[in-house]
Amino acid sequence: MGGRDKLRLDVGGQPMLDRVIAAVTGAGRIIVTGPQRATAHPVTWCREDPPGSGPAAALAAAVRLVAAPIVVVLAGDQPMLTAELVERLRMSVTTHGAVAVTPDGAAQWLCSAWRVDALREAELLPGGSMRAALAPLAWTPVPVEAEDVFDCDTLQDLARARELSG
Repeated sequence: MGGRDKLRLDVGGQPMLDRVIAAVTGAGRIIVTGPQRATAHPVTWCREDPPGSGPAAALAAAVRLVAAPIVVVLAGDQPMLTAELVERLRMSVTTHGAVAVTPDGAAQWLCSAWRVDALREAELLPGGSMRAALAPLAWTPVPVEAEDVFDCDTLQDLARARELSG
């Protein structure tokens, strides 16, 4: 993204991170892991240890702050997420969790919902893989379209997200 903070980039008239947060505004508490930045919504900030050590470590840091029995895990660069999808994930949690799965069968670990006690037992290690930590848990697949969980990693992805949001 040319060194820019991609979560601050505009998609559909608002920063990407704000679009993701809007999908969970009904939550009792919204926890965002990473460097603090301005948002349109009240959130609790935390950092993975060490900073920059990946999504598994970020999730481990956030889970320490969760008091609810179920937590929704989302990536900040998925601007097409909706409250409806978040609710489907939350309502699909059975034994341990529920994970969005695209038509090609790809599990979207950063678009999922979990029982907090299961995450606290998972091996969420710095530099570790979300797949390695979460795949062994008992989870329910939640079918989604690829556009529902579209993430922005390149300028071309950003252009596509803007097109989809318009």
